[in-house]
Amino acid sequence: MSRFSRDRTVRFGALIALTFVSLSVAGCAALGGLGIQAPTFNVVPDQPSELRLMGPSIQNPLGGASVRLFARVENPNPVGITLTSVAGTLRLEGQEAADVDFPVGVPLQAGGSTVVPLDLTIGFANLAELADVIRRAVGRGEVGFSLRGTATVDAGVLGQPTFGPMTLLEGSLDAGP
Repeated sequence: MSRFSRDRTVRFGALIALTFVSLSVAGCAALGGLGIQAPTFNVVPDQPSELRLMGPSIQNPLGGASVRLFARVENPNPVGITLTSVAGTLRLEGQEAADVDFPVGVPLQAGGSTVVPLDLTIGFANLAELADVIRRAVGRGEVGFSLRGTATVDAGVLGQPTFGPMTLLEGSLDAGP
């Protein structure tokens, strides 16, 4: 094989390799557009989140609080997903109140949204400082909260990504009677 022939073969092979790499990068960029984005969470203004004091019980000998948060969960993706879980930490007036782990299982259509109620109970045992925060807040009629954590979705063949940690919800709880 002549030197001219070898150089031509090498150049042709390099051209094929460069073409393959270019097409691969372009293909990955197109597939990257199909990546799943995190669902967004917002407080629902016409369904106020609630905090209710509970008297002592067998499960909570010092009493506790019942909290109901309403979250509008929006799917920014061009495909349907299922919100499978929300996990994190609830803070009231800046004080860590409870670790939360909600198995949700809510389907979200492509570009759609739905309201999800999140219910939890906080016991006051070992949380004297939190009990004081809530008692003061009841006098004001509201208490600030934040829920920071992760959200896991099921996107079928595109996977089951977990997003976060991030602030999922922030707002105030109606602490009325």
